[in-house]
Amino acid sequence: MELTMAADELKTVLNRLRRAQGQIAGVIKMIEDGRDCEEVVTQLAAASRALDRAGFAIIATGLQHCLTDVDPAAPDDRDRMRARLEKLFLSLA
Repeated sequence: MELTMAADELKTVLNRLRRAQGQIAGVIKMIEDGRDCEEVVTQLAAASRALDRAGFAIIATGLQHCLTDVDPAAPDDRDRMRARLEKLFLSLA
């Protein structure tokens, strides 16, 4: 399954990933500086949400593209694609 996304979808995902990257760098710095545990966990949770949202956006695009590209006359292909996408979705749950 190839990742093909429209430019605006790709930009949104990349922005979320960059935000998560910055948040993770911030968490590392906070730990190195001995910051409060609650603050560290709050930032870590924010980074986790940003990663999850990026993952869900990629899966949603995959659902949209992959399921529409499957030949309706080939139910086995459709079932296999559905199983693969379900597995991806559950990996983020």
